[in-house]
Parts: sequence; structure tokens; C-alpha cells
Amino acid sequence: MHRMDNLNGKLLIAMPDMGDPRFAGAVIYICAHSDEGSMGLILNRPRPEIAFDKLLTQMNIPRSPACRDIRVHVGGPVERARGFVLHSLDYTSANSTLEVADNIGMTATQDVLEALAQGGGPADSLLALGYTGWGPGQLESELAANGWLIGPSEAHVLFGDDHAGKWTAALALLGVTPQALSLTGGRA
Repeated sequence: MHRMDNLNGKLLIAMPDMGDPRFAGAVIYICAHSDEGSMGLILNRPRPEIAFDKLLTQMNIPRSPACRDIRVHVGGPVERARGFVLHSLDYTSANSTLEVADNIGMTATQDVLEALAQGGGPADSLLALGYTGWGPGQLESELAANGWLIGPSEAHVLFGDDHAGKWTAALALLGVTPQALSLTGGRA
């Protein structure tokens, strides 16, 4: 079993027979994992119906012509109206950026959105509405039941535009093909 502190910055990759439709085919970046529970963001569920510039308008955040256009994602089923920006650590917000691992941070305050709206902010970013959360021991139980694979993270999976291919790309980081995970013939 994995030690409690070594899941920060790792990917959770849903197994093909994931029973919960909210997480079928999901790739989740673990932002926090401790005895109190775990928190992560789904990386491969874009929300094309929510444009970043319209979101800024709703939040009364002024945009400059240099405004960065980032894609909005479903981060998970918890607090779906709250935004979380996963980003490279070339940007930090005093007292509100959580340094996760491997030069990746997460900021859940409005200042990162304001920086992006002005053309600044982090070089790499993903805006997620909501997050995935597990209570104490819950994620460990799901791992023990083979609901997820744990893998390393790389920038192209975290911030890349090939959302449909992120599950396969995350598996490839482990040297695994989707076909190798088929539990019964013809089912993937």
C-alpha cells in the first residue's frame, strides 16, 4: 500500500470498470492527501459551454486585450461553483497557493483569475469548477478495491489540450495500454 504522503502530485487513473459514472474514464490530479482525506481535480472533463471570458464577466473581473483564454473544466462533484486553478509555479499567490509537487501549484482565490485576465499569471494553467474529495481512508479503500491506478504526472497530461486522450496518455506514463486493462473480452 502507498504511504499516505506520497500521493500528492500523482495521477489517479480510473480503471475501465469504474462503477461510478462521475469518474468513468477520469484522470485526477491529487492536490492534497493526508490522514484527514484527499482532494483532487479531474483533468479530462472540459466544459465547452462555459467560456473563460464570460466567467470573468460574471465575476466582475476586468479583462485586458492580453487576457489569456483558458479552458474551463469539471474538477469534480464537490463545490461545483467554486473555481480551482491548477498551474505551474511561475505564479504564486501569497498565502493562498498550495504548492503540490513537481513545480505544480493550486490556487483557489480570485487573484489568479485577475492575473490571467490581464495577460499574466502562470504559464500553464487549468481552471476547474468543483473538486473530487475523499474522507479519511476512503481513497485507500478505493485503491485497495482496484478502482484506480496511481501514476506519475507530466505537464502534457495536466495542461495539454487532448482531453479525450489524457486517460490513454496517463496510462502510457505507466507503460500500460488500455487493452492490457481489459478485465473481460470486448470490454474496455
